[in-house]
Amino acid sequence: MRIEIREYDHPDSVKLIAEVQQEYVVRYGGIDDTPVDPAEFAPPHGLFLVGYLDEVPLASGGWRAHGDGVAEMKRLYVNPTARGRGLARAMLAELERTVVAAGHHRVILETGMAQPEAIALYGSSGYTAIDPFGHYADSPESRHFGKSLPG
Repeated sequence: MRIEIREYDHPDSVKLIAEVQQEYVVRYGGIDDTPVDPAEFAPPHGLFLVGYLDEVPLASGGWRAHGDGVAEMKRLYVNPTARGRGLARAMLAELERTVVAAGHHRVILETGMAQPEAIALYGSSGYTAIDPFGHYADSPESRHFGKSLPG
């Protein structure tokens, strides 16, 4: 997979964000309505990545500064046609690498109980449960994870 930096509102980013939002509708009955400003995912305060196979955008993920050396990961997604090939793990590793390169030392994220594959990925990648934060802090379906990064 070739991973490229893209603006949050780049057409390929928008396509993948729409796909993940539709997945949330199927799994949770509605979109993720966490407030998001595309500018939060622009350097130096954030980054958005798109992964390509044969020039087709199939994976995405981004992070935004959360303060005090912490970055929040959002929109980690792989199109269903490309799942099971390690693309999510590769995207996660690249997101972590760019978080460290930007000077952050910790990453946090929120996911939900209806995404057991995401929970398994984060657990197998060294993420541990943290105190709830953000828009879904009070949601019983939400799970919050964090990881300290080397560097």
